[in-house]
Amino acid sequence: MIRKRKFSEYLKHLLKLPFSYQSRHHAPDYVFLGALALIIVIGLMMLSSASSVTGFKEHGDSYYFFKHQLLVGFLPGLILFFWAAQMDFRTWKKKAFLMLIVCVVILLAVFIPGLGKNYGKTQSWLKLGPISFQPAETVKLFFLVYLATWLEKRGERNLQDLKYGLIPFLTSLGIISTLILAQPDIGTLIIILASCLTVYFIAKAPYRHLLLIGAGVLVIFFLAVQIAPYRLARITAFLNSDVDPQGISYHITQAKIAVGSGGILGLGIGKSRQKFDYLPEVYGDSIFAVIAEEMGFIFCVILLALFLTVAIRGFKIARAAPDNFSQFLTVGIISWFIFEAFINIAAMIGLFPITGIPLPFISYGGTALAISLLGVGIVTNISKQTKPY
Repeated sequence: MIRKRKFSEYLKHLLKLPFSYQSRHHAPDYVFLGALALIIVIGLMMLSSASSVTGFKEHGDSYYFFKHQLLVGFLPGLILFFWAAQMDFRTWKKKAFLMLIVCVVILLAVFIPGLGKNYGKTQSWLKLGPISFQPAETVKLFFLVYLATWLEKRGERNLQDLKYGLIPFLTSLGIISTLILAQPDIGTLIIILASCLTVYFIAKAPYRHLLLIGAGVLVIFFLAVQIAPYRLARITAFLNSDVDPQGISYHITQAKIAVGSGGILGLGIGKSRQKFDYLPEVYGDSIFAVIAEEMGFIFCVILLALFLTVAIRGFKIARAAPDNFSQFLTVGIISWFIFEAFINIAAMIGLFPITGIPLPFISYGGTALAISLLGVGIVTNISKQTKPY
């Protein structure tokens, strides 16, 4: 009888829904989760439309990329989300240093012949048998876990010190940044730097340290532009999109045509003209332009409102987080999502240079979607343990 009772209790615990809560917990932030759920539904719907032409042309299946996103991104991501939402967020703190080691190892592995895989101009993929994934997407989350743990242990007082604060921070961030820059993947580097510096700022780092870091970042990007002329071409196209509409300005020109063609209400879902081999990266970085073309201005405003809701509710969760680690980690994850969304959308309407940054939860990319959902799961678990807000 005792064994049966223990087994039934274990089974009950195992089948417990991630949204259920123990006596010390409360319900998660359903507004935060609802906004993200709507973004993901919109993303899958629009990916199905945006990728249909390329899918049929390259694979003989209009739904090829949609199916791949479901099987490789959404379903694994959903499993990771449920797992992380149920697991206490403090568990991540115990694995922080291991996660830093994993970040370095997988970023180095992309340069090993037979393991690393090229995609365009970047050496940014790992291929392990039938499985391919993008290590830099994993680093976005894993390094934030390490950083949040390190900042909590250091404390505000030690952060003021150059030896115990700035130098160790720059050392770890510098190693990760160098490995990503070597791929090279400037878009991912921008997001990692932006989210990490936001967390560093929230941890009350001295302004003089932030100014020094800002100056260093500017030098790095200046050198990156000098090394690769195509980056200078992107900046030139951003400053003057009419300079070469069939050359360096082609991408932004086609994106603006797509956005402008949508008008107020759009052409209708599935009726984009720009996806017929006019707009580059139509189901990836440029998917917002297709959304604007097919669904129109009003729908885009609704999508922006959903991302704004994620930001507001996410930062409210961070403000009411039970400890510094959970606060720093939540700020980092939400900053990562919002910086990606802002830069991607701004690039498609000509307010920011095109950098290859995807639209989170919407652009095609199985690794990106799965890891993003894992991050959402962690924030969900934190939201179940917040103080009232």
